[in-house]
Amino acid sequence: MAGRRLRTTVLGFLATFLVFGALFTFVGVDDLVATLSSADTGVVALVVFVTVCWLAAWSMALKVVLGVLGVDVPPHRAFLIFAGAMFSNNVTPFGQAGGEPVTALLISRVADAEYETGLAAIASVDTLNFVPSISLALVGVGYFATETTLGRRLEVAAAAVVVLALLVPGLVYYGWRNRYGLEERAVARFTPAIRWVADKLPRTTPPSEAVVEERITGFFRSIERVATNRRGLALSLGFSALGWGLQMVGLWLAFRAIGHSIPLSIALFVVPIGAIAGVTPLPGGAGGIETVLVTLLALATGPVIGLEVATAAVVIYRGAVYWVPVLVGGAVMSVLTVRSRA
Repeated sequence: MAGRRLRTTVLGFLATFLVFGALFTFVGVDDLVATLSSADTGVVALVVFVTVCWLAAWSMALKVVLGVLGVDVPPHRAFLIFAGAMFSNNVTPFGQAGGEPVTALLISRVADAEYETGLAAIASVDTLNFVPSISLALVGVGYFATETTLGRRLEVAAAAVVVLALLVPGLVYYGWRNRYGLEERAVARFTPAIRWVADKLPRTTPPSEAVVEERITGFFRSIERVATNRRGLALSLGFSALGWGLQMVGLWLAFRAIGHSIPLSIALFVVPIGAIAGVTPLPGGAGGIETVLVTLLALATGPVIGLEVATAAVVIYRGAVYWVPVLVGGAVMSVLTVRSRA
């Protein structure tokens, strides 16, 4: 199983390199390198600083959710946990979907919590992060539309934002109203699968059906505790919105680093839409997110900002957003691995 996961990750990174190669070839490697070499290193450092602040904001959202679930962690430990979570998302295919199980294990070890509690916490944070992103994207699209005429392709992107703004909350509401039925179906379907997997693992005793049912029920109860805590929801959404705002400022600063400027309203809807590409089977969405960001920026700015300038700014922005969590989170995961072996 570990070997299969490793092969999947390696193939994902190979696909990422191919996507980047195609993008940079299309833009022009020489022009891209020339633009990047002229970047203001001080402003680039500021992009990195804003990225760290974004991590801190979202780690506070995780701290609040864990507190609602009865798990108290100090801010610095929450930061390290969330950095490890982002590391898992960035090196596994399908973004959060691939990294959440690893993140739940990380939370259970660092915060001394049950695995299902950690899974409920990170799943809640990922869900809550969606609300401010779509809200800000709607504001950005609306404001940008008052300043200029949307092109055909931008109209499609704007329509996608509106559809998501209606569809996802509707699905969440449906799931909440039918949560007990979903819980029963989850128990019925996952219990045999979990016991089968545990039976195939070496030196592992399959848990009883009662234990599996208890843990699945515990996960749903944790989700319910988070959803019914209004103060916790408000704080988490506030920290999430702050994190999204910092990401958008980071993209705006990336353009400033290479001597150009874009309206902040463009960053408001470009960043959330680009993040949707994180669900691709590429590790952390790398390659897919960059391509979507460059395409949207080129459509939004037209001939004012050249394609190589947009690509250079995205490289600076995504270089910080991708590699800062990878480096910090990778260090956290390495320390935990050494300790567990010891």
